[in-house]
Amino acid sequence: MGEAGFTTFLVDDDPAVLRSITRLLKAAGYRTRSFLSPQKFLSSHDPSIPGCAIIDLVMSEIDGLDVQQALIDTGSERPIIFLTGKADISSSVKAMKAGAVDFLTKPVQREALFSALVNAAKVDAACRQKRLESKSIGERLATLTHREREVLEHVIAGKLNKQIAASLGTVEKTVKVHRGRMMSKLGVRCVADLVRLADKAGIAPAHQLVGQGSN
Repeated sequence: MGEAGFTTFLVDDDPAVLRSITRLLKAAGYRTRSFLSPQKFLSSHDPSIPGCAIIDLVMSEIDGLDVQQALIDTGSERPIIFLTGKADISSSVKAMKAGAVDFLTKPVQREALFSALVNAAKVDAACRQKRLESKSIGERLATLTHREREVLEHVIAGKLNKQIAASLGTVEKTVKVHRGRMMSKLGVRCVADLVRLADKAGIAPAHQLVGQGSN
């Protein structure tokens, strides 16, 4: 059965195939939206809706790989399952490298389609969780003052408070205060957690100052 809130976007310019797969998906409990035109799918696409796209590889308007690229260009991470009337190794390799979940040949086998949908649901859920986590991290980082951000970059570089104080031209006591506030705002309790958070946010550690000792 289809997962609650999960929508399958079916894009195929063959009406018979569209009807057949739509019936199959709906019978299995999947919420389905069907498109004969890939352009109409792209123009109405809402990436905020959980789900995946099932796209025919060869269509008269634009082919499936172009649809995939159009989604990528808009920043969408919509999982895609491609359908094709014949095996095409080069296209399947290109599609998979660009992030496609699966590549199925027509006539589509029921078990293969549903297996691909299960995988697509997992990929979609993981991507959405990652985006939520990134958004949360970004919001917390935005609450830091300029000095707290500097302290963060020095802490993840493995520096002690006295080293940070020397680098920033302040005293150790002040660094301790900034460090405590920074850790609190970010919701982390130890340096290891802080390092992981900074890595996810793409924050680089402060470079060791030229001529600065390790003591």
